[in-house]
Amino acid sequence: MRSELDGVMDAVLAEVTGPGGPLPLGSVERFGTTLPMIAAAPASLPDYFAHFCGAHADLTLLVAGEERLTFNAVYEQARAAARGLIAHHGIAKGDRVGIAMRNSPAWIALYMGVLMAGGVATLLNGWWQAAELESAIADVDCTLVLADPPRATRLGDVPVSVLMIDDLLPLAEALAPLAGASDAALPAVVGEDDATILFTSGSTGQCKGALSDHRAVMQGVFNYLASALTMLGIAAREGNAPTGQPATLLNVPLFHVTAEVPVFLQSFAMGRKLVLMPKWDAEEAMRLIDREKVTYFVGVPLMSFEMLTHPNRAKYDLSTVTDFAAGGAPRPPEHVRRIADEMGGAPLIGYGLTETNGIGCGNWRSNYIAKPTSCGRPSLPLVDLAILDDAGKPVAQGERGEIAIRSVANFKGYWNNPAATAAAVTADGYFRTGDIGYLDEDGYVFIVDRKKDIIIRGGENISCQEVESALYAHPQVAEAAVFGLADERLGEVPGAVVSLRDEAVDGEALRAFLGEHIAAFKVPQRIWIADGPLPRLGTEKIDKVALRAKYRAVAAAEAA
Repeated sequence: MRSELDGVMDAVLAEVTGPGGPLPLGSVERFGTTLPMIAAAPASLPDYFAHFCGAHADLTLLVAGEERLTFNAVYEQARAAARGLIAHHGIAKGDRVGIAMRNSPAWIALYMGVLMAGGVATLLNGWWQAAELESAIADVDCTLVLADPPRATRLGDVPVSVLMIDDLLPLAEALAPLAGASDAALPAVVGEDDATILFTSGSTGQCKGALSDHRAVMQGVFNYLASALTMLGIAAREGNAPTGQPATLLNVPLFHVTAEVPVFLQSFAMGRKLVLMPKWDAEEAMRLIDREKVTYFVGVPLMSFEMLTHPNRAKYDLSTVTDFAAGGAPRPPEHVRRIADEMGGAPLIGYGLTETNGIGCGNWRSNYIAKPTSCGRPSLPLVDLAILDDAGKPVAQGERGEIAIRSVANFKGYWNNPAATAAAVTADGYFRTGDIGYLDEDGYVFIVDRKKDIIIRGGENISCQEVESALYAHPQVAEAAVFGLADERLGEVPGAVVSLRDEAVDGEALRAFLGEHIAAFKVPQRIWIADGPLPRLGTEKIDKVALRAKYRAVAAAEAA
């Protein structure tokens, strides 16, 4: 039965996006069909920054340690950086400029600056090792990489121009290498120009660069803004309209779409303060929430769970937080109920992907408590969600199929990889997510399986094939199978079983070997050594289903 909250949300959203509302809808032709778009959204990210940094000029945008920066201060530094990129490094419209840095004010200003210069902000995973960074940089042919000192050291032998930015300095000092180019003219940027490349791990093991234009990113931001205005409208109806400046923690990496779109970029329109956390720590998060009067929290489910169960939680005032949101992985139902009962703020979960610029579904407050295993309804006004069979045809209500999402916010395609793009996008524009799910009678999406051979560790996608390939690089590994193991904190972690050639090597030695070649979060938590060859199917493929079942049971028995 449709909930009362669903009805209220739909009514308020209709006011927000209807004629005379703050976000009226228009339309655009894409994929051979007419799709809705939010007409009030600026055409490009530089236009967006200029408008809202002017509107909120004197409000605090960034808090990083003791440094506090206003919207206007960050904007001026970003403009100076854009001019420096053009004058000192020859960045031209469409050039891919890599950002390989931890979260910092410098990362944010440089992202803005790259886009103002007409470049394509290419967000490199800061956890990658040198070989992973080199592969991604070569794949998209970066002209320049902006790197903090640890990443610059890692990039030492990569054949690309690297500009090291000391991001631990105050922002103006950090960006000093790009200063002194006030005469450089900034290009005009339009909605159809390329804007961002974010990298995504799929079942093939090869990371792919998902390319989006300015219009797609902006529409993704404004779809989130429509949801935020809807919830504000409901609060106003109930006499609980918030006062003061909204604030959120930036505690997930900016190279991921969750931090980039709904957290960082949406904050400009909302006049929201971003409180940066360079490294996750539950008690430090609670201290910052208390000190900065944070109103909204989002992270992987592990983060809110660690605060929920922290022995010192009572020492901190978390009452300013209205919502504890999560994404990247499901929450156990018991965690949903405990957050609602014990944390003061309401639970929320979202589902979106890099290729959709983060938008997909949302499950809010009392609806989430009622259906804690659902990722919610498709996010209006833009998202068109379908459940498809293998032939790309919609299945009947309640039947399982592949979740597919279509909107104006969808990416353009994988950089220089038309085959992968064609495999992922239907002829009429639905992005095939690789997740298997169904729609219930109320239109709520339930994810029940994954079509792709990936592990989601605390919200971070890990390609099993990539880890297997890294294992095969060891001279003594004859066969390898990688799969997910259940983990109470992270949801799942990688595990592996290998058969060896002629010399003995133990699991810890293999883990150490992998740590030199792939990011630490991809290294299997446990590696078992098989007594002989791994079991195979009639097709001669390794029987990963049987291996996964066997070793998951072994791990569970050992943990008991």
